Amino acid sequence: MNEKYERLTALIGSMGRAAVAYSGGIDSTLVLKVAHDTLGDHAVGLTAVSASMPHYEQDGAAQVAREIGARVMWVNTHEDEDERYLANPTNRCYFCKTNVYDELLEVAAREGLGVLLDGANADDVGDWRPGRQAAKEHGVRSPLEEVGMTKADIRQLARELGLSNWDMPSAPCLSSRVPYGTRISPETLDQIGRGEWALRERGFREVRVRHHGDVARIEVPPAEFERLLSMREEIVAELKQAGYTFVSLDLTGLKSGSLNQVIPLGHREVTPASD
Repeated sequence: MNEKYERLTALIGSMGRAAVAYSGGIDSTLVLKVAHDTLGDHAVGLTAVSASMPHYEQDGAAQVAREIGARVMWVNTHEDEDERYLANPTNRCYFCKTNVYDELLEVAAREGLGVLLDGANADDVGDWRPGRQAAKEHGVRSPLEEVGMTKADIRQLARELGLSNWDMPSAPCLSSRVPYGTRISPETLDQIGRGEWALRERGFREVRVRHHGDVARIEVPPAEFERLLSMREEIVAELKQAGYTFVSLDLTGLKSGSLNQVIPLGHREVTPASD
C-alpha cells in the first residue's frame, strides 16, 4: 500500500496544478486529499451540481472538503438540457459526462489549472461505464487507476489518512435509478431523492429507490429487510408522500448497477448514438 501511495503522491505532485472532479464519494475524496496535500492551493475541487446530485450529498461533500481544508468550487452543470441524456439510452452516462466535463474544464481553464482529475480506479476497468469514454475524449486523468489502486486499496488508505468518509457506501447519481428508455426529468430525480432521503433518515446507509413510474422498488441489503419491514407503515407513507402510488421491496437485495442487467452484452452502446 505504501508503494501505491508514494506513486500516487509523486504522480499528482508532478502535475503542478490540478482540478479534481469532486463528488464527495470516497474515490474523488482521496484524489482531492492527496492533491491538496501535495499541491496546496494549486489543487481545487470542482463539484458538478445538478438535479442528479441530491442535497444531502452536496452537504456531505462540502463537509468533507472542509475537513481536508481544500478549496472547492460548485459548478452548475446542464446535462438536464441535453435531449440525448434525457432520453435515457444505455449510454446515458456518456452524454451526461460529456456535458459535465465540458463545463468543469471551462472552469479549470479559467482558474489556470492544468489538468482535470477524476476518481476512477483499477476496479472500474472493464465495467459498464460509458462515462469513461467521455473522460478519455476530454483528456481527464485518473491517477488512482494509473497507479493500480483498487477500491479496497482506496478505503484502506483513506482510513489511514483519517478521511471521515472512508467507509461511505457507493452513491451513483440519481439518474441511475431510472430504467433505460424511461425519460428522465428533474421532477423524477427529485422524487427519487426524496424517497431515498426518507430511508436514509431512518438509518439505511445503503439504499436505492428504483423508479418504475408509479412504483418505487426499494433495494437494501438482505440483512436490513427485517428492520425495514418493522418500519413498513412509515416508509410507505413517506414514499407515497414523495409521489409513488405503490411501494415494493426487492427480495434480491441491493445490487449496484442492477438496472444494467437488462442490457444484452451485444447491445451495449459504447460510442455516442448518431444524430
